[in-house]
Amino acid sequence: MFNRGVSRRDSFAPSRFGQHCLNLAAVGVLLSLAGCVVGPAYHRPAPPPVTQYLPPAGVATPPVKGAQVFNYGQTVRGTWWRMFRSHRLNQLVAMALARNPSLQAASASLRVAHANLQAAMGIFYPQVNAGLSAERLRNSSAQFGGTSAGSTFSLYTGTVGVSYYPDVFGINRLVYRQVKAAEDIARDELDAARLSVAGNVVQTALSAAAVQSEIAATGRIITNEQSLLTLTQQRYHIGAASYLDVVAQKSQLAADQATLPSLKQALDRDQDALAALCGSYPAQWNQQVLLITGMHLPGKLPVSLPSALVANRPDIRAAEAQLRAANASVGEAVARMYPLLDITASFGGESGKMNTLFDSANRVWSLAADLTAPIFEGGTLEAQKHAAQAAYDVSFAQYKVTVIGAFQQVADALRALQHDTETLDALRTELDSATVTLKLTQAQYRVGAVDYLALLSAESAYSRARIGFVQALAQRYTDTAALFVALGGGLPEAHSGDAASPVADIHADSKNRRPGG
Repeated sequence: MFNRGVSRRDSFAPSRFGQHCLNLAAVGVLLSLAGCVVGPAYHRPAPPPVTQYLPPAGVATPPVKGAQVFNYGQTVRGTWWRMFRSHRLNQLVAMALARNPSLQAASASLRVAHANLQAAMGIFYPQVNAGLSAERLRNSSAQFGGTSAGSTFSLYTGTVGVSYYPDVFGINRLVYRQVKAAEDIARDELDAARLSVAGNVVQTALSAAAVQSEIAATGRIITNEQSLLTLTQQRYHIGAASYLDVVAQKSQLAADQATLPSLKQALDRDQDALAALCGSYPAQWNQQVLLITGMHLPGKLPVSLPSALVANRPDIRAAEAQLRAANASVGEAVARMYPLLDITASFGGESGKMNTLFDSANRVWSLAADLTAPIFEGGTLEAQKHAAQAAYDVSFAQYKVTVIGAFQQVADALRALQHDTETLDALRTELDSATVTLKLTQAQYRVGAVDYLALLSAESAYSRARIGFVQALAQRYTDTAALFVALGGGLPEAHSGDAASPVADIHADSKNRRPGG
């Protein structure tokens, strides 16, 4: 903004012009420092009025062999997946965190938000611009009352302009806080995306491992049934078994063989999902399936306190940053109802010849201060304030939804692990009994002590017990990972490129005062 106000040519010394600029700038700075931030003060939401995730009755669980212990008050590690002690699982998560396209997009969004914040900082400093122009003009003599031909001349102008907006009522600070909150949201969303990708990789890898175990268990069952079919056919040929026994055994074998294609399809689907999470195409994926037996189930599970959950879980932090942005929007809407001060100054030269442009006789300068205050806006500003207040209410309600949802997920994971322990203990007992029963029945069937129906019943019981145990074991691993994800995955890792702002400490203070103080 150049040459605002009335420009004059005179022989003022540069020092005198500089003194005017200093005086005007000093007034602006004093007004800015003496100003107050209008609008509602921001207060961080109160912590949830609970100190635990489950009611007292939900914590007490009968002691079960192999039960996991919950260490309440312990901090979850940022690399929580390492607690499964699987080198290959660690490699998968590292690959996904480095190559996942969604994470790359979230990282780029953070860089955009950071650059926007750096750009927003410029509003706190004077804006200095330089300009140089050259014109060739011809005047008509008629405009001066003459009859002779008009004159042709050149005009060269060079100026340096300064504009400054003193933050009298804090609108600049409020705009800056909105942009700062947007950067915080982008950072927290990146953390949430990292947690989601890591959790999906772990749970998908566990699902693939469970399916692989089911395939292996089904394969062993099919092998045993093929042996029994051969034995049954031999017994039929010597008259020790009926043809109905042979047909029944063939039917049981075919039924178990029919389960393999669906299991293999589930395994392929999990492998394709892992490829996508790791930023690869299915045709490029050549990673072997993890094995449940190659993993370690953590016996002691750190469970952070509710206050730590609110502070560390990235989606809650993002919701709180959105709340700060909405609060700043309300303040900005209020600040627009107050006067806006604009200070500008320019200094330069104007001459018909380039070599005399900077002579003292050709100097031009201007000083201007504009104070603009809304008087009548047809209710627009008031309506915008009400809209901003309603938007804040929306953000606050969404924040509560996020917090309550997070507590629900943690409670569900804790209960699931308690029930998983009980289920796995019962299924282990069932599998042990079914294994002993099957071995004894097979031995009796070989010597003709029991009929085929007893053998078929023992086979079916063992098959159900084996598959059920494998599924329950995998579910216990999956629910363990779900607990770590629900707790926010530990403390957020440091981000590169998030340089601290020197004005952030000045303008992000919590002493937001209302008009008059």
